[in-house]
Amino acid sequence: MRKNIMDRIGREWLFFDGGTGSILQEKGLQPGELPETWNLLHPDRILDLHRGYLEAGADIYNTNTFGANRLKFPENLDEIVTAAVKLAKEARTQAGRDEDAYVALDIGPTGKLLAPMGDLSFDDAVDIFGEVVRIGAREGADLVLIETMNDSYEAKAAVLAAKENCDLPVFITCVFDGSGKMLTGGTPESMVAMLEGLGVDALGVNCSLGPAQMIPIVERLVKAAHVPVLVNPNAGLPKSVDGRTVYDVDPEAFAGYMKQIAALGAAAVGGCCGTTPDYIRAEIAAVRPLPLLPPQGREQTVIASFSRTVEIGRAARPVIIGERINPTGKKRFKQALVDHDIDYIVDQGLQQEDAGADVLDVNVGTPEINEVELLDEVVCRLQSVLALPLQIDTSNPEAMERALRHYNGKALINSVNGKQEVMAEVFPLVKKYGGVVVALALDEGGIPDNADDRIRIAEKIYATAAEYGIRREDIVIDGLCMTVSSDPHSALVTLETIRRIRDELGGSSILGVSNISFGLPARELINAYFFEMALQNGLSCAIINPNNKAMMQAYRAFCALTNQDENFQNFITAYAGYKSPDKQVSDALTAYKTRVLNALGVSAGDLQATGRPLGGATGNAGGASLGPGAAGTGATDLSAGNVSGAVAGAGAAGAGFGAGATGAGANAGSFGSGRAAGADDGRGPGVLAGKSRLVEAIERGMAKPAAEATREALLTRNALDIINQDLVPALDVVGQGFEKGTVFLPQLLMAAEAAKAAFAVVKESMAGSAQESKGRVILATVKGDIHDIGKNIVKVLLENYGYDVIDLGKDVPPETIVETALRENIRLVGLSALMTTTVVNMEETIRQLHEQKPDCRIVVGGAVMTQDYADKIGADCYGRDAMTTVRYADELAERGEL
Repeated sequence: MRKNIMDRIGREWLFFDGGTGSILQEKGLQPGELPETWNLLHPDRILDLHRGYLEAGADIYNTNTFGANRLKFPENLDEIVTAAVKLAKEARTQAGRDEDAYVALDIGPTGKLLAPMGDLSFDDAVDIFGEVVRIGAREGADLVLIETMNDSYEAKAAVLAAKENCDLPVFITCVFDGSGKMLTGGTPESMVAMLEGLGVDALGVNCSLGPAQMIPIVERLVKAAHVPVLVNPNAGLPKSVDGRTVYDVDPEAFAGYMKQIAALGAAAVGGCCGTTPDYIRAEIAAVRPLPLLPPQGREQTVIASFSRTVEIGRAARPVIIGERINPTGKKRFKQALVDHDIDYIVDQGLQQEDAGADVLDVNVGTPEINEVELLDEVVCRLQSVLALPLQIDTSNPEAMERALRHYNGKALINSVNGKQEVMAEVFPLVKKYGGVVVALALDEGGIPDNADDRIRIAEKIYATAAEYGIRREDIVIDGLCMTVSSDPHSALVTLETIRRIRDELGGSSILGVSNISFGLPARELINAYFFEMALQNGLSCAIINPNNKAMMQAYRAFCALTNQDENFQNFITAYAGYKSPDKQVSDALTAYKTRVLNALGVSAGDLQATGRPLGGATGNAGGASLGPGAAGTGATDLSAGNVSGAVAGAGAAGAGFGAGATGAGANAGSFGSGRAAGADDGRGPGVLAGKSRLVEAIERGMAKPAAEATREALLTRNALDIINQDLVPALDVVGQGFEKGTVFLPQLLMAAEAAKAAFAVVKESMAGSAQESKGRVILATVKGDIHDIGKNIVKVLLENYGYDVIDLGKDVPPETIVETALRENIRLVGLSALMTTTVVNMEETIRQLHEQKPDCRIVVGGAVMTQDYADKIGADCYGRDAMTTVRYADELAERGEL
């Protein structure tokens, strides 16, 4: 009888099979032919494929279903998947491996981007994957292997589909580039946090890289993961030899690299593109004698967005959770909820990110709205434009579940408490979707007035969470911050509770700090000093307003003084230009004096020549005594006192000296967070220093505000100036960030959408006038390849940079591309391919273009492509990412070659 794979994985060496496409090509698979159809057309060759790997010693082997889903096979999906599983089982019997080999239902990506970047919704993706899972489980697969995932959101959809549609073990491997990033920005650490939260049984990396390039990624996975790590590299990097795709690492060298990877702590290894049974045989011989290391991930509390992880407690610096996306005590925010002003809500998040928040609290609970729908919408919008992890803050279990389902990462969940009823509602959601849950130290008996009882409730919550399979590390205890004005002892009780959570329970803590000061004057003083005291007592997370200068000054100073700010980098960055309050007021006053003098046509030098100093005296507080010469050039009384009076009398445009200064005159007098007019006046995104509203809206990926800012700009500016001075430069900033790895694909595409909205307004204003294009470009995914993610990204960016794109779609024959280039006289063609089996069609397309249209340049891209490979097949440019193609098109356009 076959042993359950979960009794073996992580306890003994297990080996995966290798590549499928390269073997099937040798068996006659034609370029562009879908491998999954061979389950029906050539079952004997699929049997031979599986037997080759089983006889080489593979323990886990994949069904021939990598691309099997209803998007590709709307008519006969069930037949194809059923045949695939039956062939895999039959091969196992023929190879005599019924007792020790496992059929993995192979699930690859859909080939589409999920909304809002693409047109496939998250729920539809779950449904598409779930259909395949149900068929495979019904037919007797032993596990589900989700592989080659390059988008964290699609990976989550696939895992949920597997979990909700079968009870088989779920393994997953993702694709990372050489810098350790997924296509949409995910990192090894963020993926481990999310996938372990979802309850996968093993995780790892496959495809895109050879074993040598995977070593740094494996090191990071092993360090973070608590479940077995899987590693399935390509046979090195691809290259073209005599029209065939080959790889630069032979079986012996591959086995040598895999020994190094095994020694790092991988639990199961195999191969991907280019690896044959010979590779797997050599790998097994090299790795099996080595000792198997258990998972090494350290116990830590981690939350994550799609691209960023935040550690809580232990050695991590205290975490700042921005509190501004919450209607409590915020009339303007509550009105935004009622008005469904999502842009205002998102801007609150962007402001807090600028101010230094690590996490954003998201609470939309108000009686006038549908919290279930609005919380979900706000979470999805926020995660599409910024990379901070979110705290899902609601007492509505339905709203909590929906938001957690669509959250792209591992969320902080606010909250649960010691009441059995509440824990029974929330803990199953935490277990299913993953997350770190905030646990309030109160129960059926209410809020304890002493630290002993609060610690007792915390211990009860830990114990109950464990019954649901939730780790202690995924609980953060709220020590409860009660207003000191109603109970003078409350601050001391809270501080003792926080200290004991750290010292006695070894746990992490959280507080809503500003609660301490309700009912008192000068709340900022109380909040800042209490915050400092709580940090000294071990506070792990603080829910505060990061735009509050006093709070952030206390925080940054604490981190600097306690060696939690390496090289004082954050402190120096924030306060390199720091001025004392007196100096700030003095400088602001001088600036206003200068403005008044300039308005009156008098220079400071002229005034000093009269012997009257610019400062030092006081005069009329109410307004300027300009005297009889005020209307002309006569003897105007411009003593320092009267200039001060003139400034004071200039109205509300005068002295806005605080962080929240707003209004028409706030720019000169505000020395706060760097955001000036528009920060809280309902006009959409505020303006970062030195940037127009339009530029910032594009950089932030805010489509509606970008369109509004464009309409406003068109009232005073020329349309072409707006394009050249705002739109293109803003896209350039985002594109440069993408190239540097500081901006990720979601933000890049949202910025492109914002620019598209702005361009639409500009085009509308130019209706009837000639609109110049930089040039025309053909884009196509080559014959046999139905993955058009990369092509679609390039299309969006090219169009926003002023190019006309002829999109021929996917699975496009070389002849169609050549005919279109000739007919339309196109001089730049972009070709995309994801699979090694289709690169031969890319090479053939290039050959035909060179022969029939020699003045045409070709740029190529895709997961299987490298610079060397692009050179070998005759491409003029290797588009390693979408912006590379744009830059290349710009070079050609500048030289007049388009």
